[in-house]
Amino acid sequence: MTAESVSQTAGLKLALPRHVAVIMDGNGRWARNRGMPRTMGHKQGLESAKSVVKKASDMGIGFITLYTFSTENWKRTEEEVGFLMRLVKTHLRAEMNFYIENGIRVRFTGDIAGLPEDVAAEITDVCEKTAGYTGTSVVLAVNYGGRDEIIRAVKKMSAEDIKNLTEDKFQSFCDIPDLPPVDLLIRTGGDRRISNFLLWQSAYAELYFSPELWPDWTGEHFEKAVADFAGRERRFGGL
Repeated sequence: MTAESVSQTAGLKLALPRHVAVIMDGNGRWARNRGMPRTMGHKQGLESAKSVVKKASDMGIGFITLYTFSTENWKRTEEEVGFLMRLVKTHLRAEMNFYIENGIRVRFTGDIAGLPEDVAAEITDVCEKTAGYTGTSVVLAVNYGGRDEIIRAVKKMSAEDIKNLTEDKFQSFCDIPDLPPVDLLIRTGGDRRISNFLLWQSAYAELYFSPELWPDWTGEHFEKAVADFAGRERRFGGL
């Protein structure tokens, strides 16, 4: 599937992005607006993630990367960080049937060495169990930062690698060497920044900012974002 591939959805013929990245922002504000603890926003955000992943799978999107936990999120309270780590762990295990039924391959980007051992083991296990699936690849960005990935990539290089460095060579040292460039980067929650997310991969990404908070997002919101992408002309610096 390429960015020029087409799909019939909602009566429209859409040019599909091959790789969609999502900054799932607004969980805390969604909960606060309802007088709930922030943790409830994160739980509802999981339902939105599942809805969006299902829509991406149904549409034939090749890759969708979800900004699940950033390197900066460690600054949050110990209680919230602990809750998020447990949520990642339990969600992965609970959704195995969903991955199987939809042929979804789960992949990981981020510094796995910096995660709690039980969370890292759960991520590794689900990635191994779904490695043979050929449907949509869902990339979980956990303990992830774009700058951090670039630094970790450079640290893998030898002096000879650096001397003969090209863009393709650099890509081979990234967390997922075969991850294609981001075509469409979505951010929910109203803010208009990319927050250190997939900096290398998003060099020519189309940006889509939504005012809706992430827990209010559904597959229909995702479909609307893809339709917006389909109406844009991408020139990559050319005429």
